[in-house]
Amino acid sequence: MRKNHLMWVGTLLLSLLIGCGTNPYSKTNRAHKKQAREYARNLKTFPQQHSDDTLLDYGPYPVGTTNFSLRKPNYVIIHHTAQNSVDHTLKTFTLRRTSVSSHYVIGRDGEIYQMLNDFYRGWHAGAGKWGNDTDLNSSSIGIELDNNGFEPFADAQIESLIELLSVLKERHNIPTPNFIGHADIAPGRKVDPNPNFPWEKLAKKGFGHWYDDIEVEPKVIGDSLVPVNKIREIDLNGSEIAQEGKKTDSLHLTIDPKLALRVIGYDVSDLDAAIQSFKIHFIQKDINSELTDEDLKILYNLYQKYL
Repeated sequence: MRKNHLMWVGTLLLSLLIGCGTNPYSKTNRAHKKQAREYARNLKTFPQQHSDDTLLDYGPYPVGTTNFSLRKPNYVIIHHTAQNSVDHTLKTFTLRRTSVSSHYVIGRDGEIYQMLNDFYRGWHAGAGKWGNDTDLNSSSIGIELDNNGFEPFADAQIESLIELLSVLKERHNIPTPNFIGHADIAPGRKVDPNPNFPWEKLAKKGFGHWYDDIEVEPKVIGDSLVPVNKIREIDLNGSEIAQEGKKTDSLHLTIDPKLALRVIGYDVSDLDAAIQSFKIHFIQKDINSELTDEDLKILYNLYQKYL
């Protein structure tokens, strides 16, 4: 009997060692499941049965509505990890003291790690703003790409990302313009994903907008049709630039860059930072706060898409 008992104990210890060796995150997985169970208990608490609201003047009986759902992710925010390996990132996201997380992490080899249920609120966006949304953590899914912040993104990684985005877009009915980068929502604070990121390739698949490689359409000035093939000047206040007594074959478009950036979604409280974030995403070269004629043409084209 004693021999059988020792064999059983040995087998149990061996299985535990094998289990720990198979998944180095067994301990944090248990912590994750425990926290999920705690949230589930809170969600299951029926209306009027909270222990901390006994002083409230409730009606004579509880009434639970039949019309409700979980939070709906409306954005996908893409990041680069700025770390040296996917293992480094996974460890970072499983340490409580870091207070950061993401729903998905994709390695350079294309392997996808889902770290958080889509319906949970991750801690990846931080302080930021897109349009009128100032709590992007509550309305978005975060995806981290294993990348040190300067290198090109691996083909296998991007292909896995596109497959994941296809699933998320259909699963949550996420609008095409709502696939954005961390730099987009946090101008001046974040620069990820870096300018090597293939936003144009994603846009062609239906994840975000990209500008058209076309000239601006002709516009009518007075009684004559004037071909517009170039933006030569810009009035930052949005008022027309007069050219008294001067003929031109090119229209001076009046576009307010601040307004255009705001329509796209950028926080323009710091205009220079907003321009830099715009250029990280759409220009991907000469990342500074100055808009060239070509940049303005691209901005105008995108501005029309977001109207």
